[in-house]
Order: sequence, then C-alpha cells, then structure tokens
Amino acid sequence: MNRTILHWGTGAVSAVLVSDDDAPVRLASLQAGPSQSAEPTLVPAQPLVEVFALGHGHARANLRHTASAIGDRLRYATHTTQQSAGWHSLVVEQLDAVSGLRVRSTLRAAEGAAAVQAWTEVVNEGSDPLVLLAVTSLATGAFSADGDSIDDVDLHTGYGDWLGESRWERVPVRSQRGLVQMGLPSHQNQDARGALGLTSRSTWSSSERMPTGVLENRATGAAWAWQVEHNGAWHAELGERLRGRDGELALVLMGPCDTEHHWTQPIAPGESFTTVPVSVAVGDGWQGALQALTGHRRALRAERPQPEGLPVIFNDYMNTLMGDPTTAKLLPLIDAAAAAGAEYFCIDAGWYDDSLTDWWDSVGEWEPSTVRFPDGGLAAVLDHIRAAGMAPGLWLEPEVIGVRSPMAQKLPDSAFLQREGHRVVEHDRFHLDLRSPEARAHLDRVVDSLVLDLGVRYFKLDYNITAGPGTDLDAPSLGAGLLAHNRAHLAWLEGVLERHPGLVIENCASGAQRMDYAMLTRLHLQSTSDQQELLLYPPVAAAAPASLLPEQAGNWAYPQPDMSDEEILFTLATGMLGRLYLSGRLDLMTPEQLATVRQAVRTHQGIREDLARSLPVWPLGLPAWDAPEVALGLAGEDATYLTVWTRGDEAGEIDLPLAHLAGQDVQVEALFPPTSSWATRWSRADGVLHVTPSATRTARVLRIRPQS
Repeated sequence: MNRTILHWGTGAVSAVLVSDDDAPVRLASLQAGPSQSAEPTLVPAQPLVEVFALGHGHARANLRHTASAIGDRLRYATHTTQQSAGWHSLVVEQLDAVSGLRVRSTLRAAEGAAAVQAWTEVVNEGSDPLVLLAVTSLATGAFSADGDSIDDVDLHTGYGDWLGESRWERVPVRSQRGLVQMGLPSHQNQDARGALGLTSRSTWSSSERMPTGVLENRATGAAWAWQVEHNGAWHAELGERLRGRDGELALVLMGPCDTEHHWTQPIAPGESFTTVPVSVAVGDGWQGALQALTGHRRALRAERPQPEGLPVIFNDYMNTLMGDPTTAKLLPLIDAAAAAGAEYFCIDAGWYDDSLTDWWDSVGEWEPSTVRFPDGGLAAVLDHIRAAGMAPGLWLEPEVIGVRSPMAQKLPDSAFLQREGHRVVEHDRFHLDLRSPEARAHLDRVVDSLVLDLGVRYFKLDYNITAGPGTDLDAPSLGAGLLAHNRAHLAWLEGVLERHPGLVIENCASGAQRMDYAMLTRLHLQSTSDQQELLLYPPVAAAAPASLLPEQAGNWAYPQPDMSDEEILFTLATGMLGRLYLSGRLDLMTPEQLATVRQAVRTHQGIREDLARSLPVWPLGLPAWDAPEVALGLAGEDATYLTVWTRGDEAGEIDLPLAHLAGQDVQVEALFPPTSSWATRWSRADGVLHVTPSATRTARVLRIRPQS
C-alpha cells in the first residue's frame, strides 16, 4: 500500500493529510504551531470530503452526512500550495473514477492565526449530468485522531432567538441527546446510523442555532472552535465512526443540503459547484479556541477595506422613538446625543412613513416622508445632525417590499422569490430575489440616492422576515435558488461598499438573527439583540464575542431619565466592552444624568482601540440566561478590561478567575464609573479577582493592569 502524507501550515497552525491507494484523503491532524514531519500514529477513517448525488448515495446506510459512496471512492490526484498577501493555501484534488467528479478541497490560513478556512469545489469531468444532494465544506475525524475517547469530549453550542440571542450551553457528546455508547464493535463493526445535528434553516442564519461551536476534550484540554460562514441555511453534525474497535468523532460542516434544506444542484459535464466556506480554529481549552477564532476573524475582515475608526453610534429606536421619528422629536435628541459625545446619529424605522400609523406592509420605495419632517424635510434633519458634529445615518430594510407598496406593482414578478408561480409572502411582505437585475437596480437607486443626494454615511440594514426554503424560479430546487440569492445578496453589498467607500453599515436582522461571517466580513458592526429589558441584556453582551469580534458587537445602552443612577450605570456598562451602541431619551435627562452618559462615551472612546486588539475571556464561563452574576473580559497586551453584572437578589463576593494574569502583581482600577464602592481583592498565586458588589442589580467596568 502506498501512502501519501501532506504536511502543510504556517507557524501558527499546521495540518497533516493522509491518503492511501485504497482510501480517500483524510485530515489526520490540525494543531496549533508549526508543522511536524512525523507520520501520524493514528489516521482517521473519516474522508476530507463527502459528496452525495442521485444514483450515488451512502456507502453504508445511515442518516448522517458521512459514509457517502462518492466520498469513499475519492482518490488523491495532486496538490498545490501557495502563499500570498499573508495567507497560505493548500489545494488538494481527488478523483472519483465512477462518477467522473474532480473534487478540490481548499485549506487556507492567515499568518499568525491558529485557524484554517476551508471549502470544496466539485467539477463534473464525466460524460453524464449529475445531481448533487450534499457536499461538505469540511469533514474530519482529526479531533479524536490521537486515540482520545469520545467520552471526554464536550460540545459548546449556542441557541438564538429574537430577544434571546447567544444562549450557549455545554453538553457532553456522550449524552442522552448526543452520541450514546451503543457497543458498535459488537455489531459487525458498523458505524452509528444517526448523528448529533445542528441545523439553521432559511435566511436567519443564527435564529435557531449559532453558526459557531466548540469541541473540547476535558482530559487533554485540546479544543476546536468552528464557524459556518454563510448568510443562509447551514448544517453541522457530529457522528461516530469506527476506526478498528475505537470510536472516532467525525465533524461535518456544510451549507444547504437536500434533507435539511430542499437543496439539489444539477451539474452537467464541464460544470462545477462550490460550497460555502467554513473555518476551524484550535486552542488550549474552549476559551483558547475561541480566542484563536477571534484572531482568524480579524484576518478575514482585514482582506476587505474598512472605514476608519470605531465610532460611537446613537440610534433613536431602542426604548426611545421606537419607529416614530419626527422633526420635533429628533432635533432635541440630536443635540443631546451630540452633547453626550456620539459620533454618528442613525434615524431608525419610520422616516419614510406618511401614514403616521402602520407602515409595515407599505415599505419598499424608501422615499422620505413628507408629513413627518416639515420645514425642510428629512434633508433639514440630516443637516442638523451634521451641524451638531455627527455623521447622519438611516435605518433600511432593503430585501423586502410590502404588499401595499407601489413597488410591488412596479417591479416584475421575476424580481421576487417565488414558489410554484406565486410570490413568497411573509408577514404581509414580498421578498426580493437579488439574482434579479431589476431588484438590484431598484436597491442601487435607493442607496445611491440616499448617499449622494442626502449625504447618508451610515445604514442600519435590518431584516425582519425570512424567505422559507427558497425559490424555484429559474432554479433546480428551492434550496439552490435560495443559495444563489444569498450569494447575490453578498455581491450586492460588496457593490454598495465599492461605490461608497467609507460608508459604515450595521448588520441587523430582528436583533441578531443573521450573525454570521458571510455578513460580518463585509459589514462593520452587528446589533447583538433587540432586548429592551436592561437586566436581560448582560448574557447577550457577555456571550457575543464567542460569535463575533468585540469591535463588531453593537451592545445597546439605553439610559432613561426615569432610571435610577444604578440602572443608568448598568445599561451603560452593558455597552462598554464592544461597540457602544447608544440610545435613550437623553434629551429629557437632567444635567447630572447626561454627564454620566458623556462620561461613559468618553471612557469607551479611550479604550476602543485596545478592545479591537483584545481577546475575550469569560471568568464565569459563557453565561446561562438566568445567571445571577455575569462577567466578560477583554484581554489586551497592556490591560484586561472586565465588566461584571449582578442580577440576583443577594450581593455576595464573586470569584473571577483570570488565568492569564496568574502569578502577577496587578493594579485593579474602577474604569466606569471611575469612582466605585465595589471592593476588590486580588489573589496573585491563582489569578483570581474577588469582587464584592455594593448592591444587587449593579454593573461595573474594571481595568486590570499587570505591575512590572
């Protein structure tokens, strides 16, 4: 038997791939650090790629997306490596002699990041058409390739919902809901039939499950963090495969597929299909893996031009105007936001509405209201924002057309997602199909007019409906139509940013229902929730850096004049370690209250560049939704910033392990507010900060600096 071993990587991450004459290529190892030349002691059974197609199903019957007939038949053909612009790439080609498929797997890694991005391209080099049912972006058994037991592996996974985003839990893979021990070697050495699946449907990519997860071995501390980088439907699963008499944990990451998402894709001879990208980061423990993924996310964003700075945005929606702006309401709010130090002012929903009642099903033209803004119209309000020293912004929901909108008749049926000849309707709205030239031209006219004619410099792009499984108009399947629309949506966003460099765009979808790194490599910040209750926001804000960069996490702070002093501090602290996203009736505040807001803004502005270079730490772990104490730290080279929230009925001492500072003398400083009655005590030997809050339902931001 001839064996081919490929060693590839950077100084920060390395991979080993193995193929035999009688087996496909397998990812045998993925580790932090430079490549090792030694041959792996154990080679996983799981192939690097799985391909399902009509006429070529499973090699062994199961309900998983592994053990495909084509995947088992693939054989190594060639590989190439390349290094360019700070990225290293490996392309491995395999052939299936039966179907005529050539399969290209691309792995790439940024210098300095312990992570790999991967995708798959399949090319039909056969003589017959082929109908694809599923293609994995990455499949591997390398996490347990060293013979580690599945019994020691935990899965960290997150749930999403409107108002309840970023709810993470830690579960053993060997659990009642996971991969139970079934004595597989005693049953003809067959793999398990099922899998532990994580699936998100339609176009809210994070509304059911977060497109990010972590595998962690409790015994060794090894951990992988992964993300699916797609703004639509995706699937991930963990399955158990046998390698001799040992169980092997197989991880599969992919975009849409047939069984979960109504996706099939014919490819004629000479045609090809490329999957959505996914990424895997490696680290010591689950926190180390998420920190490695943080570095990888920064490398992905650095590939695209970014606007300068990390401005503080004031938005008039949350607990404030709530979609009912008028000139009379906005002018004093603009002046107050400027006095507080905001740098951008975004007018949220309602600026286009003449009815003054319910605009939900009439949107789509996006023309400024002639009723809400007398004496100069919306342009005069935007001029007032500029005169106050801020950049003006507007809320926009570009992908929808209300059923009562004039645009519903002006645009052809081909501009909308359809099923069986009928436009898709959700909550009294049609959904644009961005494959359509007419749909894209309409949106380009809207955006270009708002930017060029009104001088808008910021957009909050919202998305409050989903499209269902997809469209069958000019598509071989509902899922294929939706995937093409998803990709056209990304291309449209890229076109907007190319035409208008310097434009800042927020990603929003009923809060954070589309929080993925297809969107977030292109857009600049993410609204992390629509949660209006200040006591419910901390677990969202604290968990957000597991899914996105801290400097993209737009955590709302909405101080109100009727709040107590502690409540104002609480909500402002929630927005501090991220992108401070300000709202609230600042125009009705007392001078003392507004001074507190101004102090929070200035404090955030003083640390925001540090936050954009920091790595997240969670002294209390990723928080449970009802946790009485919540904490998030952002660790930089010179300082660690720490927000602590208390939400319970009792205020006792809280122990906050900060392992990266263990053994060091530190200075603990009250950052916000700068004077605090909280008692702190540092345990140098074990790196634990002991904090005693002064009261219940309070929050503070601390800065911890090592002493030389």
